[in-house]
Amino acid sequence: MAWYEILIGALLVVLSVIIVIIVLLQQSREAGLSGVISGGADTFFGKNKGRSIDAKLAKITKVLAVILFVSTVIITFFFYFISATR
Repeated sequence: MAWYEILIGALLVVLSVIIVIIVLLQQSREAGLSGVISGGADTFFGKNKGRSIDAKLAKITKVLAVILFVSTVIITFFFYFISATR
């Protein structure tokens, strides 16, 4: 294995772990019974703050997922054509 194959593989693993962490940080859409009980205690500003953080995390997740997908496809084709010429 060449050094650049190891480097690219490590970058893909790091990007995958970052995506998993960001997805786990997001709040679930279903609050359940605890959401009903604590729902009355939320203020207007608290609700908007939570939505803005969730919206940012959702946007970051989408961007990172597209970057991971595109880079994986490009790297796959790159390594396929490199190994075919050897």
